[in-house]
Amino acid sequence: MSLAISAGARDALAGWLDHLRALGNAADNTLEAYRADVTGFLAFMAEYEGGAPGTGALARLGLRQMRAWMAHERGRGIGARSLARKLSAVKSFYRWLSAREGFDATAVLSVRAPRFAPRLPRPMARDAAREMIETAGAQAREDWTGARDIAVLTLLYGCGLRISEALGLTGADAPLPEVLRITGKGGRERLVPVLPVARAAVETYRRLCPHPLAPAEPLFRGLRGGALSPRQVQKTVAQARHALGLPASATPHALRHSFATHLLDAGGDLRAIQELLGHASLSTTQAYTAVDTARLMEVYSKAHPRA
Repeated sequence: MSLAISAGARDALAGWLDHLRALGNAADNTLEAYRADVTGFLAFMAEYEGGAPGTGALARLGLRQMRAWMAHERGRGIGARSLARKLSAVKSFYRWLSAREGFDATAVLSVRAPRFAPRLPRPMARDAAREMIETAGAQAREDWTGARDIAVLTLLYGCGLRISEALGLTGADAPLPEVLRITGKGGRERLVPVLPVARAAVETYRRLCPHPLAPAEPLFRGLRGGALSPRQVQKTVAQARHALGLPASATPHALRHSFATHLLDAGGDLRAIQELLGHASLSTTQAYTAVDTARLMEVYSKAHPRA
């Protein structure tokens, strides 16, 4: 498909992304995903309409064109969840564009997203999470990289950090304080208590690390001294997962899910867990209550099988 997009549409897309960036409501990765989604939409409309639509033509798009685009995306194998995300980006773009250009965007905004079952978090059991961290450290080739892997995974499980947040720590953050200020998605800041075991793990790593950990440099380093990459953390967890015979759902992010689920199991307040995780919406955190209910029903079904 041709990627011909009119200059007017391209400028409008850039203006919308600049608007979102100025509001600080979206991370850079999210903005790039929005750019790709809306660019794909505009490219399809250029092909479908026989020419790259400008802002005037975009204002005249209706249900027929929207349904054609959605059918095309499904035909490419795009799942319901991904299509709903793309449609959400297009609608957000249209809300902004219609306000700027002064047209009625009801035809686009009224399009319903495809239904899909919500994807529940898949946490690990407490023993599995601990074994994952221990195995990750034991399988390392060098003592300092083993200590590093233990420190990183302990921050994911013990503090509920995302990989990007743990790897975003610098030498200035160590030794870790009792409460760490984390900047998460969308630039949102939160305060996260740091357990003594996590502080001790980081200190062990710092003591063994052969690379200088300057205040402005990344805290966690790769073998050659560069910043430790998320891909390496994922590879380390995959190796430990294989060694322990855990399912493919046992990922670095599953350790964050486990942090939240185990807090909830222990009677943690949902609002407090929302703050600790840095979720913008409580509905995101409420997914963990669904996990708890699903696990309870599984136990119930095993204890009371149908005749």
